[in-house]
Amino acid sequence: MNLEQFTGSDGQPARRYEYDDGVVFAVDFGPEFGDAAIDLVDDTVIVVVEEEQYEFELPDGADDAHTFIKNGVLTVELEGEL
Repeated sequence: MNLEQFTGSDGQPARRYEYDDGVVFAVDFGPEFGDAAIDLVDDTVIVVVEEEQYEFELPDGADDAHTFIKNGVLTVELEGEL
């Protein structure tokens, strides 16, 4: 997953957290974007925030992905060896 696309001119903080059983990516769009839509299609995460759409591929080796957004923070939880 390319986190740089989220930290560019818009300045959203993006982080990667590695654990023994997987990886978590978190992108803070801010509380005003709490109504963002998120979808997972095959190995692509699609996020629609207002009129902006972001798409990114999950990394190779991601066995299972869980995505959600709460209080404007997008979280992508990946299981498996990455």
